[in-house]
Amino acid sequence: MTTADAVRPAFDVAGPPETGGEAAMVHAGRDGWLFLVGGSNDVLGQYRHSWAAWRHTWRWRRLIARRARRFRQLGIAYRHLVVPEKLTVLDDRLDGLAVDAAAAPAVRLRRASRLSPAAGCLVDLVGPLRAARATADLYLRTDTHWSHDGCFVAYAALCRHLGTAPREDLRDGRATSEIEVCGDLGLKLRPWRWESLRVRAIRRDAVLSETNALVRDFEAAGRGPELHLGARAVFRNPTPGADPRRLVVFGDSCAHFRWDIRTGMLTGLLAETFAEVHFLWSTGIDWDYVAAVRPDVVVTEIAERFMAELPPFGYSHARLEETVRARKDLG
Repeated sequence: MTTADAVRPAFDVAGPPETGGEAAMVHAGRDGWLFLVGGSNDVLGQYRHSWAAWRHTWRWRRLIARRARRFRQLGIAYRHLVVPEKLTVLDDRLDGLAVDAAAAPAVRLRRASRLSPAAGCLVDLVGPLRAARATADLYLRTDTHWSHDGCFVAYAALCRHLGTAPREDLRDGRATSEIEVCGDLGLKLRPWRWESLRVRAIRRDAVLSETNALVRDFEAAGRGPELHLGARAVFRNPTPGADPRRLVVFGDSCAHFRWDIRTGMLTGLLAETFAEVHFLWSTGIDWDYVAAVRPDVVVTEIAERFMAELPPFGYSHARLEETVRARKDLG
């Protein structure tokens, strides 16, 4: 079952509320807001003030600064986005759980990078999202991912950094329907937690012009929702009003490569704004791919909880595709 794609069936998963196992990863805040606090990335633990946390932050600082210097030599603009956890933005809705948002990994990275080459590459999303939290639901209540409103805030911030105007006609999208969904956090509880979601269509002018064999084979096998790492897609926007630059985005499920995913719209929004957008699902940068495509801009996007580990070095998207194919037993 894919993230935020559990549509209410004729039955529900009932039983007594869980207090251990996966349920222990979830904190229930006010008004139905669920927060990820555990898991393999020890989400809550990343908000502790410690020397280990700061050492890890400085490793990230060196990594972004190294990328910035290399892209500058190549004449390519570079921007890095950290998608904040709900804990970082919605700490006012936790109810009974104390979290120091100032210790969030994204905040620490920005603070540590002030006097480094990384400073100009970091797009602050914490400030804009916290400023907008009183007027919109920026995340799904039962899911770790942002909503369309939250994604648009990030998209607009990135556009400002790149000197182009965000498309205001995409802010609300075209409402298509109201559905009941259970997100990745709601699925960890018994009974499942549901919420209403207004589905918005953002596709206007961009076309999906190319996908890699991994995407095509997964979709042909009816297993498209299983695919994450290793996916690659290219979008082109032929309209005269599109920003003429070519972007390459290395990201995760907050960006995604499908318009119909309700929690990952960043790539779609960018595809409606720029002439050409390449999306590769990875936290690392494939420098050979960058050299082949010769983009004007490279964007790296990562969910804040995944900052627990540094991206891989010497990453090759072709090798990753082969690894995913073998692990998923695709043949």
